[in-house]
Amino acid sequence: MQVFDRETVRRHRDRAAAGFARHDFLFREVADRLADRLADVARSFPTALDLGCHTGQFAEVVAGRGGIERLVQTDLSPAMLRRARGSRLAADEEFLPFRPRSFDLVVSVLSLHWVNDLPGALAQVSRVLKPDGLFLAAILGGGSLAELRQAWLTAEAALESGAGPHVSPFVDIRDAGGLLQRAGFALPVVDSDDIVASYADPFALMHELRAMGEGNAVRRRRRTFSRRRTVMAAAGAYRTACAGADGRVPVTFQVLYLTAWAPHENQQRPLRPGSAGHRLAEALGVPEHSAGEKAAPDRPGE
Repeated sequence: MQVFDRETVRRHRDRAAAGFARHDFLFREVADRLADRLADVARSFPTALDLGCHTGQFAEVVAGRGGIERLVQTDLSPAMLRRARGSRLAADEEFLPFRPRSFDLVVSVLSLHWVNDLPGALAQVSRVLKPDGLFLAAILGGGSLAELRQAWLTAEAALESGAGPHVSPFVDIRDAGGLLQRAGFALPVVDSDDIVASYADPFALMHELRAMGEGNAVRRRRRTFSRRRTVMAAAGAYRTACAGADGRVPVTFQVLYLTAWAPHENQQRPLRPGSAGHRLAEALGVPEHSAGEKAAPDRPGE
């Protein structure tokens, strides 16, 4: 299924590249949080891959922190990539041009939400990792841009014959761990943060999304400009539902953090059922009852 027009994604990033440094606050913030998670891993990663690097925010954040000897940066957009420093290669996340077992670490900062076949892309990441290599990614989750999505639905329900997709579909946190397991990863962990920003008005938010290269690239999107009255109605619905006392409007970015490892024989595994060396009742200091024995209720005074 082709949900996104990847050529449109590339064009959006190419157009945004020149001014991206003025609008990359979200990418820098998430790169910093991802780097903090990496610092908690007591390992070094000689060769790492930054998948969808934009203009190199993660490379700048981890510079000087140690643990990574060589970082290869890739992005779908050559224009973005030209503004990154270090080792760079134009590449599509859906078709990785690397040999199996090439990297000790693969990271990705807010890029994989534009991939059509996310399970397939994750499977490719698993293949290019060395055994016991680490995958660490941040991806926008289903709660992202909820305010903008609802505003468009409200406006189009009132003024149009039907609502079109103005905001991309995002991965639900409940599905993310399953996707990692399906792709062949071991020890998957998924957690999330909500990053809330505010803007003077909904138009400022929509301008910033385009300046980030995050404009609508859904294949089923409207191919003509939205009617002025619909746009104004969406902005009005946004203000009515969300504006604070100062008139500014909030926007929520739900960021999912995916951590998983390429399988290795020395990784910890769950014990077989019944193989425990100690009884739970002993640890808790309570009487043990067999499965067929019903515990008697406590009586007063006992």
